[in-house]
Amino acid sequence: MRDHPHGETGTPDAPHPEVWTGRATNRGQWLLALGGGACMALGIELAVDSAWTSGIAPLLMSVIGCIAAGLLVLFGTLAFVHVSVTVDKDCLEVRCGHMGVPRRRIPLSQVADAAFAPMITPHQWGGWGYRWRPKKGTAVVVRRGEGVVLSFWDGHTFTITVDNAETAVRVIRARLSPRASGAAR
Repeated sequence: MRDHPHGETGTPDAPHPEVWTGRATNRGQWLLALGGGACMALGIELAVDSAWTSGIAPLLMSVIGCIAAGLLVLFGTLAFVHVSVTVDKDCLEVRCGHMGVPRRRIPLSQVADAAFAPMITPHQWGGWGYRWRPKKGTAVVVRRGEGVVLSFWDGHTFTITVDNAETAVRVIRARLSPRASGAAR
């Protein structure tokens, strides 16, 4: 998880790219998406080829329940199969899933410091996805592993699981305002 792209030395004095991008993926969530698709298929099968004799209400409730549960699981898991992080000179942007939603754009002027977290687990945050915990902050957790913890001037934090998080922290710290870098170190 800490391997560096070709040509990057990993030293603090190395020049940083104009735009840094990182990504984290959780392939295990495809299995959950498959389960959601199966639930939808069951609802469709019940609607098309049903021999229920107990009335239309139970059949309708079963069909709607299966399709609704399937859609919820399918889209809920596909939204957090991966996260992509982009850091440019002014802001950090986090996009989740294939559609890029939910998305969060954080101006670097709001960031007081960035820290490397060697191990972030879904258990720490109550599961995968976009999470909030009292006294802990907000997080986008798509897998277990390294990540970036941003501290804001207002005392809140934002945690993101992303590959090559050490480089992300160096890039973010290099772009923080002089007030931020003086206060953080």
